[in-house]
Amino acid sequence: MNKKYEAVIGLEVHAQLLTETKAFCSCSTKFGNPPNTNVCPVCLGHPGVLPVFNKKVAEFTVRMGIATNCTINEHSIFARKNYFYPDLPKGYQISQYEEPICENGFITISTKDGSQKQIRLKRIHMEEDAGKSIHDRNNETLVDVNRCGVPLIEIVTEPDLNSGEEASAYLNKIHQLVRYLEICDGNMEEGSFRCDANISIRPIGSTELGTKTEVKNMNSFKNVEKAINVEIERQINLVEDGEKVVQQTLLWNADLNDVFPMRSKEEAHDYRYFPEPDLFPIVITKEWYEEIIKQIPELPETRKNRFTQEYNLPEYDAEILTQSKYLADYYESLLKFTKDSKSASNWIMGDVLKTLNEKKIEIQDFSISPNRLGSLINLISDGTISGKIAKDIFPIMLEENKEPLEIIKERNLFQITDETKLEKIINDIIANNPSELKQYFEGKEKVFGFFIGQIMKMTQGKANPKSVNEILRKILAQLKEN
Repeated sequence: MNKKYEAVIGLEVHAQLLTETKAFCSCSTKFGNPPNTNVCPVCLGHPGVLPVFNKKVAEFTVRMGIATNCTINEHSIFARKNYFYPDLPKGYQISQYEEPICENGFITISTKDGSQKQIRLKRIHMEEDAGKSIHDRNNETLVDVNRCGVPLIEIVTEPDLNSGEEASAYLNKIHQLVRYLEICDGNMEEGSFRCDANISIRPIGSTELGTKTEVKNMNSFKNVEKAINVEIERQINLVEDGEKVVQQTLLWNADLNDVFPMRSKEEAHDYRYFPEPDLFPIVITKEWYEEIIKQIPELPETRKNRFTQEYNLPEYDAEILTQSKYLADYYESLLKFTKDSKSASNWIMGDVLKTLNEKKIEIQDFSISPNRLGSLINLISDGTISGKIAKDIFPIMLEENKEPLEIIKERNLFQITDETKLEKIINDIIANNPSELKQYFEGKEKVFGFFIGQIMKMTQGKANPKSVNEILRKILAQLKEN
């Protein structure tokens, strides 16, 4: 980025809440049902119908407010936001405007240089989602209104972000929180976690905000970062060429790595907000607030710090393990079956996460229980098998619901620890490789690794590595003396 300018970025995140029914009616919120089947007269806005508020929506929103250090307003009201789109049958959206439920929060992110930065949250408010317009069939627009009335929270930052990288770090933090709190599944591809970015630039040192644009249609953290950086560069080029930035809404095209105008926003929309006449104010009583606090689990930062202290893990391990609440739960369940906290961490960060990525599944769907993986780790620790053999057993455990010891017995994979047997194997290998032995005696220490490799190959990885190392050193020392 041109160092004469700085970017000023504010984000609006919409997160669909994991309630079973919609915000103001009893229709299902299930994603993927046939188009226009999760509907009723209330969410379609038929005349004479009355909305009934889903209490869970307020509880989930307050959870997020508490987790992001917000002030939880005891009294908040709903408003009608009036605008017309084909996928908004009522012609207005029930939202919050003047008196939102959560205000003035913050979260802390890690920046590129490793420092910490506080991002202020202006508000978190409740609203209902609109439907979905589908524009890709024979130049026609089809409308699916299943999503109408699905409850959302909108999380609005102050303009505290200055780069695509910071925006991505912030989004990752928010995404992690909504999943930890179990209020949103965070699926960006299905649209249950969406982000719009308001972007402007100004000369470094200036306190005035420039003309902003809004970028939409970003369906991954990587695309958010790319889209913001592309738009910053576009605005700088315009200003450097003596042109003006026009206030407008832009769409991100991931295939072309570029932004394209959607509509002009020369004037702010007049949504004609007014209080929703069919809904009472939401009052968060002290008793209700305390009940909600009890529903909040241990949050990621607290859990990460506990992992480093309680399990003596490096910060990197703790960071990876606590990215997901369910992954952290799996790790702690695993430690009920093995005391080796570092090996448990290594197995999860290595083979387990690799399997999840390859199979595109979550840890909840992982086929190896903490009990079975703990048994495998213990068999390495007590010398029953080597780490190499464990790596061979792991794929079998993925496919067969068997205990690792059962697999070892079936395939005779027990580790060779008998010193007499190992000595014979080592002496045979040395005798069959006289030139390598000569090189070792000449000081080429790396030949030692050659012998280790040959021994492990001869024993099909069953030899105890520690015993092999000690016996090989002893035999080579004796040969050298002679």
